[in-house]
Amino acid sequence: MRDLGQQAGAAARPLFIGNEIYRRSKYVGWHPLRVPRVSTVMDLSRAMGWLPPEVYLTSPRAKPHLLEAWHAPDYVAALQRAEATQAVTEEERARYAIGTVSNPVYPEIFRRPATAAGGSILAGELLAGGGVVYHPAGGTHHGMPARANGFCFLNDPVLAMLSLRHHGVQRIVYVDIDAHHCDGVEVGFSGDPDCLMVSVHEEGLWPRTGLLEDTAGGSALNLPVPRGLNDDEMGVIRDDLILPAVAGFGADAVVLQCGSDAVEEDPLSHLSLSNNAHWEIVRALMGMAPRLLVLGGGGYNPWSVGRLWTGVWAMLNGIEVPDRLTPQAEAVQRALTFEGNRRGKNPPEHWFTTLRDTPRRGPVRPEIRDRIGVLKGRMRAVV
Repeated sequence: MRDLGQQAGAAARPLFIGNEIYRRSKYVGWHPLRVPRVSTVMDLSRAMGWLPPEVYLTSPRAKPHLLEAWHAPDYVAALQRAEATQAVTEEERARYAIGTVSNPVYPEIFRRPATAAGGSILAGELLAGGGVVYHPAGGTHHGMPARANGFCFLNDPVLAMLSLRHHGVQRIVYVDIDAHHCDGVEVGFSGDPDCLMVSVHEEGLWPRTGLLEDTAGGSALNLPVPRGLNDDEMGVIRDDLILPAVAGFGADAVVLQCGSDAVEEDPLSHLSLSNNAHWEIVRALMGMAPRLLVLGGGGYNPWSVGRLWTGVWAMLNGIEVPDRLTPQAEAVQRALTFEGNRRGKNPPEHWFTTLRDTPRRGPVRPEIRDRIGVLKGRMRAVV
């Protein structure tokens, strides 16, 4: 990894944090995270000519003492043991929720999440003086201090925000547009007067937290949305809730968890967004604070994840997304497979040849406007 002085020279341009471990490592069996995601974004971005070496940083693996800024030392040690032995005891499974169907033991059970955490911790350091950092391997927002949760062994968004704080950043707005609620991040920052969490997530979807009335000690604006959320509805949420909240809070940094599982093609949610909705939120947040960190998160269809997150990198760089992929990028998409899922049997041609979805427009339902109104009233007390 280059020294920070060399990195600072590229600070005027957004920086991309990645690592080859995501190409080599995958969850076992038919786990939803068996699909390639971050490596696809890296490959697509390079194939489009958008990721030159001078803006790419290799994520370090976080050492245990850095993880222990939030995670319990005995839990970190249990993850290391699980990787070394490729097994857990019944007591460890019950206590730490590792070795379960959702959080299985796999060859890199410590190294892979510790690498994602290291990238987010590095991002906090890189952003000390301002700028934009993209870390698509981040966004594991369910991890708890002493147990795995929802496919997440560590909570890199919490560690990123603690890293920002360690490097002099005080007021942080955390925006989460993953289909699932950010329960672990809420645990980390509940009641913190210098942190505002804004979460937009599918109503009734696991982990079934983040109810409209849940304020997390005054630190959260939670908006559960009904199934079938469309682009126009997300546009109203963006303009009437997210952007006013960020502007009113006077943040020193914005952290966006840009989970891609809210798009219509994702197999684990029931929302109907196109990737345009995510891109427009990214575009709108740029420049609203001196520092912007964009993380990945959920997303379980390899084609839709790659297209959406590569488009995020284009937005951060002010690149106009072309109508068609380059032949090299098209080859990346055609090489992907999605075995064991009906969406992988007959993927539509545009998944191979384009990045941008057709917008998924529709009426704005009254319950969405009503819930935004409730949160706007509550916003006056927290911003």
